Parts: sequence; structure tokens; C-alpha cells
Amino acid sequence: MSRTAVVFGSSGQLGVELVKELGARGYQVRGFARPDLDITDAGKVERCLAEISPDVVLNAAAYNQVDVAEREPQAAFLTNALAVRNLALACRQADARLVHFSTDYVFDGAANRPYTEEDPTHPLGAYAVSKLAGELYARAYLEGPLIIRTCGVFGPGGLKTARGNFIELMLRLAGGGQPIRVVEDHVASPTYAPALAARTADLVDRNCTGIFHAGGGTPISWFDYARLIFRLAGLSPQLQPTNEREYRTAARRPRYSALSNAKLESEGIDPFPPFEEAVRDYLAIRRRMLAPSV
Repeated sequence: MSRTAVVFGSSGQLGVELVKELGARGYQVRGFARPDLDITDAGKVERCLAEISPDVVLNAAAYNQVDVAEREPQAAFLTNALAVRNLALACRQADARLVHFSTDYVFDGAANRPYTEEDPTHPLGAYAVSKLAGELYARAYLEGPLIIRTCGVFGPGGLKTARGNFIELMLRLAGGGQPIRVVEDHVASPTYAPALAARTADLVDRNCTGIFHAGGGTPISWFDYARLIFRLAGLSPQLQPTNEREYRTAARRPRYSALSNAKLESEGIDPFPPFEEAVRDYLAIRRRMLAPSV
């Protein structure tokens, strides 16, 4: 008997990979993008899950405009927190498992080492607060939700989304002919969406619950990340390092938010691929997607 999965945020970089990965594993998958169903509408969410009666619900939908959230914190909280409450309540009614994706931004970055699931949280802004609240809502209404914190997701789906990802931003700036300034004092563990989707499915198949970190596995500064992108893409733009003091943003960001995958790997799940290999694979897929059709 096949299992049924519902993926919210199915048109995003992670969502498209979740639909693909779960489908390949034999799940009957229903994907919903925001135009299909607004998860901030509790009634629609409850009716949707009651009708489908899924085994598992995966929430890859999010408000992730970190700086804009400082101007409109209510919008961030509505999608990242209250909508998760809607999903948790509907999952409880439908007796479905909930997988919710959270972020490295729940930490303040002061540890200067990869964060574990046991580290205390300390969000620094409206977006980060809203994401932590989403975690708390999932845990408040469900006995065993699976919460996956990740970091800097990039995947081929970014070619089709309005905001893209860091790689697309760098490639776009490289074509502008102007110097590119990227912070060198902020470190993260960027995560390849296809690899994240596969490891998420592994956690689901193992019936894992609780909080798991699933970052790309390699702590790297955003400046070094940009330099890697240009090297692998064969580009030589004017790349210049900057820092938090010189490059101010509306929202405070954690300086060091890489995530430790030790707990994930303790479940027998494969480590993430080497970071350079993931970026190289992304660029190869990108070239194929952008190649003119014959």
C-alpha cells in the first residue's frame, strides 16, 4: 500500500526536490504552492488534509525576506509561525506526521562553531523570531513532529523562483561589470536542495522525530563561497571582501551559523556531499536547464 505525502511550498527550491525525491520512493505526492492553497487560512488547511488524509505533511513554505521582515514582522509571523500552528492542528486531526523546516537563524552566531540541536536558541530579528515560533507551535500541538533546521538552501529550482539563491545572485552581479562586495566575517553551511530532500526522506522513512540539523556540512564564509562559485563557473569578476561593520543590513544576522550534522549522521544517514561537488553539480544542471532547445 503506497504512502501519501503532501508538500506545501512545492514550487520552491526545496519543495520541488521533495516532490521529486518522495515520488521516486513510491509516495503518492500532492504538492501545493501558495496560489494553490494559502496555509495561513486555517480552514482551508484543515479541509485539504481531511480530504487527502496523508501519512506525512512536509512544510517547505516560508516567508524568508529577512530584511523586509523588519518592516513587516506581522507578515513573517503569519506565515512562519501561525501557519505552522494551522498545519500542526490539521495534522493532529488527520493523524498525519508533520515535517517542518526551520533555519540556522534561530541562533545568534556567538558560539563560533557549528551549532548542535542542544544549543540554546537566540534569534536576532523578526524573521528569526517567527521561525523559532513555528518550531514551538509544531512541538506544542503534536507529540512527535520532525523539525529540520537548515541553512542557505540552493537548488536548481532557484532558476524559476523570483528571489533565486546566492549562486544566482553572484552570477547576475558578475554580469554587471561592477565590483562585487561580499562579507567575509559571516560563516554558514549552505545546503544543496537535492541532498537535503534525500536526507529528509531518509529521516521520514526511519520515523525520526524531534529536531535535526541538516546543513551543507562545510562551514564557509560568504566571501569564500562567492569565490568558489566564480572559480567553478570560470568567471573573474572584481570580488572584494567586506564585513558586517561596512555592509549594514536592516536585520541582524548570526555571524557564525553553520550547523552540525552529527545527530543526523548518528541515525545512519549519509553525510552531505562535499560542498564543492554540490556547487559543481548545481552549475552543471543550470547549464543544461539554460541551454537552448534544439
